[in-house]
Amino acid sequence: MKLVIVSGLSGSGKSIALHALEDLDYYCVDNLPIGLLVAFANQIIDIYQGQYRNFAVGIDVRNLTSDLHDFGAILAQLRAKHIECEVIFLEAQEAALIKRFSETRRKHPLTSDDMPLTEAISTERQMLDPIASHADLVIDTTRTNVHQLRQHISTRVGDTGRTSLSLQLLSFGYKHGVPVDADFVFDVRCIPNPHWVPELRAKTGLDRDVIAFLEKHPAAERMFDDLKRFLETWIPHFEADSRSYMTVAIGCTGGQHRSVYLVEKLAQHLRQNRESVLTQHRDLQ
Repeated sequence: MKLVIVSGLSGSGKSIALHALEDLDYYCVDNLPIGLLVAFANQIIDIYQGQYRNFAVGIDVRNLTSDLHDFGAILAQLRAKHIECEVIFLEAQEAALIKRFSETRRKHPLTSDDMPLTEAISTERQMLDPIASHADLVIDTTRTNVHQLRQHISTRVGDTGRTSLSLQLLSFGYKHGVPVDADFVFDVRCIPNPHWVPELRAKTGLDRDVIAFLEKHPAAERMFDDLKRFLETWIPHFEADSRSYMTVAIGCTGGQHRSVYLVEKLAQHLRQNRESVLTQHRDLQ
C-alpha cells in the first residue's frame, strides 16, 4: 500500500497535484489534519485496502503548530505500519505566489488585518518547514502552469510500478534563476557557448548543428564524462538509502544550448541501464 502526502505553500498547486493523483486512481483526501494521519492509515488498512492500493492526502498550514512539529514522528509511525509513504512538497517564489493570489482574489489562510500577504507567505514557509524537511520530492511551480504540473505529477509520482529511483535531468539558464527543487546543480558555463556563433544563436541544444558544434570541443566531452561518472557512481548509493526521487539540474547562461545538449546526452546514456530517467528543459523557448 502506498500513501502520498501532498503539502506545500498556499497557491503552489497542492489541489492540482491531488486532482492529478485522483486521475491516476488514488483515493484522495484533502485538508486532512496531521493528527488524524495515523487514524486514517488504520482505517484504510482495515477497510479500503481491498478496493484501493494507492492513497493520497493533502495537508496545509491550517494545522495545530504542535502537530506540524510532530510530523516527523507521525511519519515514522506510518512507516512502522509497513506503509510506503512519500512526501511531496510544492513551493514557489514569493513573487509568483503574490501574483497568483492577486489574479484569483483568493485569501491566504494566514492573512489578517495584522498580517499582510508577504508576511503570511514567509510565516507559512517557517510553519511548514517540518514537512518540507521530510520531503521525498520538492516541486518548484514558479514557472509551471497547471497542465505542466499535472504532467509532472503523472510522470514522477504516478509510476507505481517502478522499482528504482526516479531521476529527473533538468536544464536551466542561470539568468532566469537557479531551480530550488534540485538535489544537485552543475554549472556548465565554462564550455564553449554556441550563442556566439550567429547561425547557431536561434537554435537549441536539440538541433543537429548545435550538437555538432559542441561535440567538436573537448571541454564539452570532458564535462559529459565527468557528469556521467559522478551520477553512475553516486545514484546507487542514494538508492541504497531508500531514496525515491532525485533531480539533477544542469545550467548554462540562457538554458538554450549547452545545458539542453548535456541533459539529452546524459539521459540517452543513463537510459541504457535505468528504467526511470526523465528530462525537462525549464527555459527552452
